[in-house]
Amino acid sequence: MSWLSNVRNAIGGFVPGGKTQAPDTLWHKCKGCGTMVFNKELEENQFVCPNCDHHERIGPKERFAYLLDEGSTEVLAPPRAAEDPLKFRDSKRYADRLKTARASTGEQDAFVNARGTIHGQRVVIGVQDFAFMGGSMGQAVGEAFVQGVEAAIKDRAPFIVFTASGGARMQEGILSLMQMPRSTVAIQLLHDAGLPYIVVLTDPTSGGVMAAYAMLGDVQIAEPKATLAFTGRRVIENTIREKLPEDFQTSEYYLEHGLIDMVVHRRELRDRLATVIGYLCGERRAA
Repeated sequence: MSWLSNVRNAIGGFVPGGKTQAPDTLWHKCKGCGTMVFNKELEENQFVCPNCDHHERIGPKERFAYLLDEGSTEVLAPPRAAEDPLKFRDSKRYADRLKTARASTGEQDAFVNARGTIHGQRVVIGVQDFAFMGGSMGQAVGEAFVQGVEAAIKDRAPFIVFTASGGARMQEGILSLMQMPRSTVAIQLLHDAGLPYIVVLTDPTSGGVMAAYAMLGDVQIAEPKATLAFTGRRVIENTIREKLPEDFQTSEYYLEHGLIDMVVHRRELRDRLATVIGYLCGERRAA
């Protein structure tokens, strides 16, 4: 398809009197190579740059659409959690920040669960949304994570978590940090039930999330060139007084040093997850 056809499709074929889109809604500048890509083309390519394979950040709706069998998706209602328990305020009230994030993303908080099937195999998927306050981990995220574990145990299905977070939510202080051991206990309940816990690390995953459920998977998968870190590169360099490798804190670096099991392109992820689930759950299904 020519660039002219792309333009015509994008703005309705130049129909006189018809609605048109502004130029900034037609194009997306790739953060990897700087190339301008049609938004429609990017969406059709699962938000992966067709020029450099840079994986853009996506949210729960896109994840569920790309991974789950058509017609099988059931998004779980968000669990109830205390809002603004510390009555926190910095330059804005925490309650106002939550309202803004909910209005911009359409989600109640930064972690969304859905049940469905991948190639006919039952799964429960939890997706962390970086667009919601940087995917930060607060009580609502902890509640949602536990909800996902409970749904997986009820369905006798693996729990697959997509992480994307800047870490703990500072507006909830120690209550946010308490979600780290809480999620660890929930994962143990999943193991006690004989069910797999699979983690897909996406860009970026860091902080308290990286120190908790992001690195506790039975199988650790990552998207290409994702930034994965507990703390920032400059902080480490200033602490150890050494220059770190250029690929430090990337998916590929983690794979090379044995911290994760595989790096999988987004277009191949659905099939790869189906294969992994088949290996991990095949004997149980046969029994």
